[in-house]
Amino acid sequence: MSRRGFLGKAAAAAAGAAALTGMGWAPAFALPAPGSTGSGGGPVSNLPLPPDFPQDIPLAQQGYVNWAKDIRFDAVWTATARTPDDVVRIANWAKDNGFRVRAKGTMHGWSPFTVVPGENVERTLLVDTMTHLNTVSVDANAAPARVTAGAGASIEAVLTALEHEGLGWANAPAIGELSIAGALAIGAHGATYPASGETVTPGQSFGSLSNLILAMTVVTWDAAAERYVLREITRAEPEITALLTHLGRTFVTSVTLQAGANARVRCQTFLDIPWQEMFAPAGSPGRTYESYVARSGRVEAIWFPFTDKPWLKIWTPTPVKPRESREVFGPYNYFFSDNLPEPVTDLLGQVAAGIQGATPAFGVVQLAAVQAGITLTNTGDLWGWSKDVLFYLRHTTLRVIAGGGVVLTKRANIQRAVNEVTTWHHNRMTELAARGEYPINCAFEVRMCGVDDQAEVLVESAGPPNLSAVRPRPDHPEWDTCIWMNVTTLPGTAGATEYLRELERFMAGNFSGEYATFRSEWAKGWAFTDQGGYRDTEWLDEVLPAAYTAGVPANGNWSAAWASFDAHDPHRVFANSFHERWMP
Repeated sequence: MSRRGFLGKAAAAAAGAAALTGMGWAPAFALPAPGSTGSGGGPVSNLPLPPDFPQDIPLAQQGYVNWAKDIRFDAVWTATARTPDDVVRIANWAKDNGFRVRAKGTMHGWSPFTVVPGENVERTLLVDTMTHLNTVSVDANAAPARVTAGAGASIEAVLTALEHEGLGWANAPAIGELSIAGALAIGAHGATYPASGETVTPGQSFGSLSNLILAMTVVTWDAAAERYVLREITRAEPEITALLTHLGRTFVTSVTLQAGANARVRCQTFLDIPWQEMFAPAGSPGRTYESYVARSGRVEAIWFPFTDKPWLKIWTPTPVKPRESREVFGPYNYFFSDNLPEPVTDLLGQVAAGIQGATPAFGVVQLAAVQAGITLTNTGDLWGWSKDVLFYLRHTTLRVIAGGGVVLTKRANIQRAVNEVTTWHHNRMTELAARGEYPINCAFEVRMCGVDDQAEVLVESAGPPNLSAVRPRPDHPEWDTCIWMNVTTLPGTAGATEYLRELERFMAGNFSGEYATFRSEWAKGWAFTDQGGYRDTEWLDEVLPAAYTAGVPANGNWSAAWASFDAHDPHRVFANSFHERWMP
């Protein structure tokens, strides 16, 4: 097929994929409350109004649907804050009237940190942060250089503003449309890890985005005034460490983050390495995963089920454009990964309909679509500013559920850790396929970053984020390496939650002792039972608290974080029923 023909068919298939799977984003409906700003005399909600709500703050009923579509509500009261002071007024109103307040961003998440499936939301108020609380300003002359962003500013908007000043970050999630506050709430990360001998650019960090925070403005309880107020908390203040990754237990209105000199980066694709070679046992020769890490640091492998060769991407800082590379001037260059060709959507429909026998063919055509897309769009070797090659997924990408997590270990253990998980995954998938069971129909993914190293923070720091999944272990300073490994599958796939439960328990048991440790990834699925994620009481009550207590000072551990949340929000206005069950 010609390049033009491929582009045309892929574009035409996009609408088909959305219709077939229901996985395209659509704006939530909004019915304004009678008498509120924005009602304008048109149709209004006929549900009971929140009592005495400030009439000058726009209020409407809107639908809420999370990323995997397993948390969805047809109608939740949603206010649109125009200023940080509006958020303060909403918080005090909620305290006086027995409501909960939840920040609303892009809804790109799996975890029940905003609203909980099945809960009564009659006394829950979402606050839209993205319509107005989205300003971005850069101070390139400060020491260190910094950017201040409203809670609802997208990560893409933040990095675009930094790029205009010659600044950037080493790490960023693959989707730039996420709100900055939402990303920080769960300690979002990227796929950037240092190559052998590489040192960090001053102002940047190989850890989570939370490690870049210099200050944050939050809505907090003032005991003297007996009201909620705005307060800026700096990185030097001890109480900030809990708030840096707060899991939805506070309301951030703006944040200031450090930045460093921007870089030109080359992104290369490799599609010819057998998985047995890439994920071979430690010490093996050849084109192993760790060999690319040593060379470039920034390595991601995407392995579709029942295929022989993963999609390997490596990013390498490259000041001068290589002759072989194609220069790009904006992000999201792998558009084919968001707009699925017709053969993929045909099989996707079968798999989604419960015809699990189509899973092996579905894995093969997913890889074939990538191979064709890379070739026909000439995206196998790209070069540009960092954000333009780091952002490669849009909100229209395939919606999946995910399980797995992050392994903290030392650099010498990279290949061993990756081999152990991929071997387990391959063997288990083979066993289940022999019985006609196919619980996993999308990719296994592995990427890396560093720990939240306080040496990378260029101001006085009270410490790393208490609840960041990549917070270091002081008792194991050699564990400076974080390996993210996740398995993805379509929502509703038979046997999926059982498989993801087995996977996380294997990883937790395997990565222990002096070798490594394992933590769940807050943004994705964890605490699985046969009924779904976030339900396993042992995981919630024992495994997760232990992961943030073992080897961590008492003033920065799990219990200290939750005590800090309650100190800032003693009335638990910024909480939901999941928080209450988890930490009563």
